[in-house]
Amino acid sequence: MPDHVIPPPVQAAVPVAGGGSFPVRRIYCVGRNYAEHAREMGHDPDREPPFFFTKPADALLTGGADMPYPPMTADLHHEMELVVALKSGGADIGEAEAIRHVWGYAAGLDMTRRDVQDAAKKARRPWDMAKGFDHSAPIGEMVPAGGAVPGRIELRVNGAIRQSSDVGKLIWSIPETIAYLSKLVRLEAGDLIFTGTPEGVAAVTRGDLLEGMVEGVGDVRVRIA
Repeated sequence: MPDHVIPPPVQAAVPVAGGGSFPVRRIYCVGRNYAEHAREMGHDPDREPPFFFTKPADALLTGGADMPYPPMTADLHHEMELVVALKSGGADIGEAEAIRHVWGYAAGLDMTRRDVQDAAKKARRPWDMAKGFDHSAPIGEMVPAGGAVPGRIELRVNGAIRQSSDVGKLIWSIPETIAYLSKLVRLEAGDLIFTGTPEGVAAVTRGDLLEGMVEGVGDVRVRIA
């Protein structure tokens, strides 16, 4: 085995409640997976199959650290989400077996440069830089799936409720999402799936405190620096 010509990158990982960490391979995100959010973005939730985008693993922001306001945007939006962590994977996973691949859950935020995304959509260009920028995936501690029953999902900004819904309102359930995604790519242990955001997405600015929770799972907290 030849020596590395540069130091290996640091392995991205999410802290686990009670100790330890969950190493992360890839981050997949589901777009428009709550009906009311799809409508507020100008789309019909009844007419499309799930679609996905990605974030780099090192976009994760853990431990309640501050999130620097990103460059090249004047319209940074929050998107509160349930995050699913996989302990195993495969291709063409059946819906009935999909939940067996889940290790645990976390509360997370899909932060979005909305103006960058809107401009890319109008130009029919990829919008990777609207979603996959540095620190764009704040996440709370991971909890094992056993005994965790995700319920109400909520985000407060400076103490005021911005987003409030229930994970049961997902258009594509967790097993359906895993099964569909596994037809597009081979899933592996260490993959995270951000499962989509409910309605109420809006802009935040420097100094804002974001406090999100998923009932039965946990919290995520971040201040925009």
